[in-house]
Amino acid sequence: MPIMTGLSGNEMYCLSLKDLAPGELLVGNSVRSMGFLGGLGAGLQGVFGGEVSQVTEVINEGRRAAFARMEREALGHGAHGITGVTSELRRMQGNIEFLSVASGVHETGAPPPLGGVFSTSSNGQELYCQLDAGYRPLRFVFGNVAYSVGVAGGIFGALKSLGRGEIKEFSDIFNATRHLALRRIVQEARAAGANAVVGIETRIMPFRGVHEMLMLGTASHHPALTAFAQEPVTSDLTCEEMWNLTAMGYAPLKLVLGTAVYSLGLIGGVKALFKSFSRGEISDLTTLIYDAREHAIGLIKAEAAAIGADDVVGVKIHIHELGNLIEFMAIGTAVKKVPGLAVATPMLPAQAIIKDKDTWVSSDNNLFGVSREAVTGSSD
Repeated sequence: MPIMTGLSGNEMYCLSLKDLAPGELLVGNSVRSMGFLGGLGAGLQGVFGGEVSQVTEVINEGRRAAFARMEREALGHGAHGITGVTSELRRMQGNIEFLSVASGVHETGAPPPLGGVFSTSSNGQELYCQLDAGYRPLRFVFGNVAYSVGVAGGIFGALKSLGRGEIKEFSDIFNATRHLALRRIVQEARAAGANAVVGIETRIMPFRGVHEMLMLGTASHHPALTAFAQEPVTSDLTCEEMWNLTAMGYAPLKLVLGTAVYSLGLIGGVKALFKSFSRGEISDLTTLIYDAREHAIGLIKAEAAAIGADDVVGVKIHIHELGNLIEFMAIGTAVKKVPGLAVATPMLPAQAIIKDKDTWVSSDNNLFGVSREAVTGSSD
């Protein structure tokens, strides 16, 4: 029977260079309900702000059940590895469907180059870069936390938002939940025997009155990291970027992130409104946004300095409007020069960096909220 795979031609080419052949498309799902008592408990816990553990547990259990079914399917097909793992959730007639999609791969080397069944969030091209940089994938891992600002935080925050500046109640909650998700993905990686979590993807999604902070990536092992890493290092760099840094002798230390929530204040908002009627700079907004951005960057700079990093690379600033508040989140990877790091090949093949082109184009592509990754198990 022909193989039905979600891997593209570029992915297949790259994997063949590492003695890996395409396997079957893999799907695992689980439809779940919070139940009345779980929903009631979550509502009560959400009043106080911070993590809403009942919701975290429901989402966590659903994601794991979907992944476990997909993993069993892979073993049934005799796959040696699972690549391009996704973890989606969708509403289904009042309940939640958790969906994991990936593609199996088979090792063709003798002896098998990876030595055991592995799973990774990396697609075929990213997996090539990861392997060539010396990172052996072990297991797909994730860390999540469902959180709420809570009534108390909302009231205090609303009162403080009448004045200009940072709303520390919101900043503290957002910073705590983001670092909690990171700690949980590190704990999973440590349990898998990894000393690195690479290719971390971060998502923030609404879920029944709260928000879920999700980090997913690949628990991996690199022999050169053992000498200096006390716990698994973390990075949100793409695997292509990580290959380049490895070629220059740099290793990731930690994914660093900082959040600052600011308000223009009642008076500042009125002044900005009147200024917007005429052409020119709105200085109140300019200075507020500048201050908040610098504060968020300062948080990750201090975190990187505390762990002895040489640099922070791939810094990104995400700005979200929360009513009359503005959230600034800075995120990047702290790196350090490490002796003994090297890549296996002097240059990446073109197929490792070519972006696959969608050949099915329809105005209904997003009608059901299903991404290309959720259908094929691969990622651009």
